[in-house]
Amino acid sequence: MRAHILPFEPDSKIRVMFMDEAVFGRISDPSNCWAPMGVRPIVPYQTVREYVYLYGASEPQTGDDCFLIMPKCNTEMTNIYLQHLSTQIGRDYLLLLTDNASWHKSKDLEIPDNIRFFFIPPRTPEMNPQEQIWQEIRKRGFKNTLFKSIASVSDKLCEVIQGLSSDVIKSITGRDWILSML
Repeated sequence: MRAHILPFEPDSKIRVMFMDEAVFGRISDPSNCWAPMGVRPIVPYQTVREYVYLYGASEPQTGDDCFLIMPKCNTEMTNIYLQHLSTQIGRDYLLLLTDNASWHKSKDLEIPDNIRFFFIPPRTPEMNPQEQIWQEIRKRGFKNTLFKSIASVSDKLCEVIQGLSSDVIKSITGRDWILSML
């Protein structure tokens, strides 16, 4: 077994975050809604195949997060996101739990020195609380909504993400089994 030497600064701390990616686009997401008795609500629907990808990581203990909207989901975009995340956490050391997507294991992946990957078992999305962050974002800004352009999708993502307080992030991601290990 090979030992890792941590690039640990005296003032830094070890943090744990969960990371995932999600797709958002111009295909509308119809949802139930309230209407007066006897009235059938009319819900707009569109199928335009334009997408953006949201990379995100959240820290269950503090509610800190890091999001980045990208045009694709691949190794190149993951490298950009990891560099952004590394810069955001500064001198801290990050244990990043993520799924087994091929771009997370690519030979071309450039993992910054202050980040270490830990992989969640395959086919267990319920173990990654970042999945529920995507559900919350969809609920807050993407149900029964039409978007005129892919830029308006990105704008809505920014608006919803800015509305996610650290308390909301903690309430979604701070599961007992996670917090008891920290």
